[in-house]
Amino acid sequence: MSRSSITAAIAILALFLISSTFADDVVILTEENFEKEVGQDRGALVEFYAPWCGHCKKLAPEYEKLGASFKKSKSVLIGKVDCDEHKSVCSKYGVSGYPTIQWFPKGSLEPKKYEGARTAETLVEFVNTEGGTNVKIAAIPSNVVVLTSETFDEIVLNEKKDVLVEFYAPWCGHCKSLAPIYEKVASVFKLEEDVVIANLDADNHKDLAEKYGVSGYPTLKFFPKGNKGGEDYDGGRDLADFVTFINEKSGTSRDTNGQLTAKAGTMETLDALVKEFVSAGDDEKKVVYAKMEEEVEKLTGSASRHGKIYLKGAKNTIEKGGDYPKKEIQRLERMLSKAISPSKSDEFTLKKNILSTFA
Repeated sequence: MSRSSITAAIAILALFLISSTFADDVVILTEENFEKEVGQDRGALVEFYAPWCGHCKKLAPEYEKLGASFKKSKSVLIGKVDCDEHKSVCSKYGVSGYPTIQWFPKGSLEPKKYEGARTAETLVEFVNTEGGTNVKIAAIPSNVVVLTSETFDEIVLNEKKDVLVEFYAPWCGHCKSLAPIYEKVASVFKLEEDVVIANLDADNHKDLAEKYGVSGYPTLKFFPKGNKGGEDYDGGRDLADFVTFINEKSGTSRDTNGQLTAKAGTMETLDALVKEFVSAGDDEKKVVYAKMEEEVEKLTGSASRHGKIYLKGAKNTIEKGGDYPKKEIQRLERMLSKAISPSKSDEFTLKKNILSTFA
């Protein structure tokens, strides 16, 4: 199988596997997994949405509270479908506007439309009534790092971290509107060891606000590893804008659901050496492996961790034969098909992405 074919297969598989890996506590439903998750041995509340829909964005934090509340429930699933990506599913269930919320009873694919208010409280009440549960609204822990005068320098000026800081005021209306989006940004990058999404109450820490030239709220500044003077963030304030910005600045590869993309972990310099390694004879492979070791020694942070995966892949190929990458990718795909933690999903996806360069 060619490298491009494997990359395509990985991308398709990733869509299927998302149902087992949570970017938040809401199950992401697709054309591939909808009827495997819904209409089975538990009731399901499903939001049909579009990424550009303003009402959907407003509903998002409330729906995530709902998902967190039912996270441990074995009798109810809280899910959502991106109708831009999975039009056939939305069409099948008569969705003509966004967001549309439907309840699917246990063992049934005949939905009942939800017509109530779009708050976590009313949604929980509805699901409890329909599902025969007695769940209370759960508090969602924040992934945004709260800064103070005592912690600001330690966290923001850390030369090993890329840090995005929101300077806000509690009374600021624009800050309140940004809050659920900013929380989502923090959730997307929560597993990235080199990235910090933080905020500072500038109303209570006027000295820091003045130091960094903050005169309006919210003001967003990015403090990359190489410039701890801070850079103004002037991009858009949708989730996708922030994710694109962080990916470009920090070299990360996350989508808006927090999933690693098919490029995550791969590096051009090492990919070039892998190409040389694969085409080399048995004796020459050891010479190329030594070159890879030299390159990996130059890396730091998460890049160093990814480099070690390259080295392990090359070493195992030498010791176990040319079929090793293909067999290992298949094993990782089986592991990813199971219900695993987000950190394990990241670990296996990184290995799979890097090994695909060897196949």
